[in-house]
Amino acid sequence: MKLFKRIFSIVAVIALALAVFTACAGNKQPRSGEGANATASQPKVTARTLDQIKSSGKVIIGVFSDKAPFGYVDSNGEYQGYDVYFARRIAKDLGVEPEFVPVEPASRVEYLKTGKVDIILANFTVTEERAQSVDFALPYMKVALGVVSPDDNLITDVEQLKGKTLIVVKGTTAETFFMENYPEVKLLKFDQYTEAYNALLDRRGDAFSTDNTEVLAWALQNPGFTVGIETLGSIDTIAPAVQKGNTELLNWLNDEIKALGKEQFFHAAYQETLAPVYGDAVDPDSLVVEGGVV
Repeated sequence: MKLFKRIFSIVAVIALALAVFTACAGNKQPRSGEGANATASQPKVTARTLDQIKSSGKVIIGVFSDKAPFGYVDSNGEYQGYDVYFARRIAKDLGVEPEFVPVEPASRVEYLKTGKVDIILANFTVTEERAQSVDFALPYMKVALGVVSPDDNLITDVEQLKGKTLIVVKGTTAETFFMENYPEVKLLKFDQYTEAYNALLDRRGDAFSTDNTEVLAWALQNPGFTVGIETLGSIDTIAPAVQKGNTELLNWLNDEIKALGKEQFFHAAYQETLAPVYGDAVDPDSLVVEGGVV
């Protein structure tokens, strides 16, 4: 009997310990990203106001880190490029310092939605689908799609891509265009531009498609490759983007772009960042938009 009572006492202690542990675990609040429903329980992130940006002393801008000559990191670890040139002027006119956050094409919308950045300036093509998720300011550049391929197997017509492998970057207009219009073309997709260009150099794909301004710049610096299709699809525009509903910052950006147009700022940006790459191969007026007027 004594043995039975001792065993019963031990079991009771264990049960009590388990109950306390379970209660503590049930009251534990999930950390950010912990648990299947952690994200859903977090409050909606609201974009910073102009006053908050100014009082913080910095504006957070999402840019590319691997898409020369528009947004890239140079050998000194500094951000450079056409978009970055514009970003620095925005910061200057706001009276703050720029803080650059590297983004990938597929993450641009999400970075605005979650408040990780105030502005996206990452060669962001304006589309109706994207405009449902973010607010675009006035444009500062024109663009279409282009296709670059090796000289020994040059692609000069989109019909030549049927049955072949085309390299694209996820979240780009090139990915969307070919998925909707040429489903018979096999797409090899990458997250980053560096990965995509390396795949082209390694001949893992027959060609690569992205903005024509970008593939032309790359081909000029990589002998043996040519942009055989210089314009594909519609002529689109590139614009800054802010979180949906951030009207105050959107209006400020629109006023800024109009004011910069009066001093031909974007032609100056072209001469500083793009002319050394393009030389005489590109007419600046075919790319640059001043004052938001296409």
